Amino acid sequence: MKYILVTGGVISGIGKGIIASSVGTILKSCGLRVTAIKIDPYINIDAGTFSPYEHGEVFVLDDGGEVDLDLGNYERFLDIRLTKDNNLTTGKIYQSVINKERKGDYLGKTVQVVPHITDAIQEWVMRQARVPVDDDGVEPQICVIELGGTVGDIESMPFIEAFRQFQFKVKRENFCNIHVSLVPQPSATGEQKTKPTQNSVRELRGLGLSPDLIMCRCSTPLENSVKEKISMFCHVEPEQVICVADVSSIYRVPLLLENQGVVGYFCQRLDLPIETRPRKMLTKWKEMSDRSDRLLEQCSIALVGKYTKFTDSYASVIKALEHSALAICHKLDIKYIDSADLEPNTLKEEPVKYHEAWQKLCSADGILVPGGFGVRGTEGKIHAINWAPFHSHSFMYVQWMQLAVCEFARNVLEWEDANSTEFHPESKHPVVIDMPEHNPGQMGGTMRLGKRRTIFKTTNSILRRLYGDAEYVDERHRHRFEVNPELKDHFEGKGFHFVGQDVEGERMEVIELDDHPYFVGVQYHPEFTSRPIKPSPPYFGLLLASAGKLQSYLQKGCRLSPRDTYSDQSGSSTPDSEIAESISQEFV
Repeated sequence: MKYILVTGGVISGIGKGIIASSVGTILKSCGLRVTAIKIDPYINIDAGTFSPYEHGEVFVLDDGGEVDLDLGNYERFLDIRLTKDNNLTTGKIYQSVINKERKGDYLGKTVQVVPHITDAIQEWVMRQARVPVDDDGVEPQICVIELGGTVGDIESMPFIEAFRQFQFKVKRENFCNIHVSLVPQPSATGEQKTKPTQNSVRELRGLGLSPDLIMCRCSTPLENSVKEKISMFCHVEPEQVICVADVSSIYRVPLLLENQGVVGYFCQRLDLPIETRPRKMLTKWKEMSDRSDRLLEQCSIALVGKYTKFTDSYASVIKALEHSALAICHKLDIKYIDSADLEPNTLKEEPVKYHEAWQKLCSADGILVPGGFGVRGTEGKIHAINWAPFHSHSFMYVQWMQLAVCEFARNVLEWEDANSTEFHPESKHPVVIDMPEHNPGQMGGTMRLGKRRTIFKTTNSILRRLYGDAEYVDERHRHRFEVNPELKDHFEGKGFHFVGQDVEGERMEVIELDDHPYFVGVQYHPEFTSRPIKPSPPYFGLLLASAGKLQSYLQKGCRLSPRDTYSDQSGSSTPDSEIAESISQEFV
């Protein structure tokens, strides 16, 4: 087993997750089996109770693990399935050590950070690195480990010490350290500054880890003199200083690393039995990135959410939209709308903001209402959901399906106080209710989480056809409330169909509206399983409908037409048969 540790310096949020994913991608393209581990030094057990404004979205795995959004990057880049134990936190480590101490496993010894906490970290990494991530059940060969935060943080000290010991335990030829640092370029001088990187590497070396590769994040490509200066002061060869400049798409980062000889370096440093020539997988990435840069046609989606001030709150949603837009050869234009701005109260207090929000909504080609918790902004979402059925050109995908149920109950069934018990426990028409699993006394890990099966109850469902006429689908869930099954018949009698339900037929999973080209809602979160070359069907359907291609796609047996074209900046037009074929193969 080979281990690659990715650390960061200078500032947080520097892009370690994308770099770790990209390193894994180029190694996987060489035929190696790759897994990934994300270490978060916070004391929380998992990411389940985080505010979206603080850490971004909570990514959900097949096994129900609520983890850091970087694991979403790993899964999307590497096309693998991880488990909750691939996200290691200080809370998990201390909890496991304390549980062992309570059972007497330490035989009365004083339990200390060194060696007990550091040993527990190393044991966890070595155990999890060998867990298969593909359907073939074969053990991985490479484990890419990302250590969150920055070097020098007091929270990460036990992990740094653990890996200082770890490098000797697994031997030098099996361990490599990549250090990601920032090279700022102040506008006053325009000069690339190396001092932050020097200080960061000096601190890392002082803690016992010496970087093998220094990956420099910068706004423009590194000058040779800057690279040589970093090489001299950081005790590495110039070839070990890698420039990771800003690029048009994150999917260009693996190509950027491969072009600078990173694969060759790993072959020599870790004694990997691979060839250094470019592989077919990277060729597809290059074609996908080139296509993305040349798109001219545009499709706009209004994203009506509660956390739109911080786009990482909807990281997987945005990626799923991007994957689908690329598949139909359109640029994606996301119009972020704070759902609270659509409410009548905003009209009284801030009329300009209210009218701007509604103008964005009305001018979009499609509307997406993602999930959320709490009552704030829910009425604005309901107003957006209510607007779409009366405008057949506006295509709606409601991830927060429960609100679509509330809207229909109020405006079609004429139950004026219809609501969720989450927002109005005393409602006379509780169309959305608590699930039996919901434990109000404890927030973490008490929802319906992870991969669950949804059975399609009808053969003429649009979403079923988008899934390749599948009888069922397995998608990931994260919710505490469900549609009240006792009221199901009231809805279906008025054209509001629950076309997908759980295996027992008790929980409503998918809704579709009669007499509308594309009005669907789901209880699950399909964005978590979307991939760059395999977009999520509900999102794909929304983009197809918004671009005016849905009916053609369905009539052709859910295949994209090879005649669909994209134009490059020179104005030439190229048949898009390759992506049409790849998408068709995935869905049919």
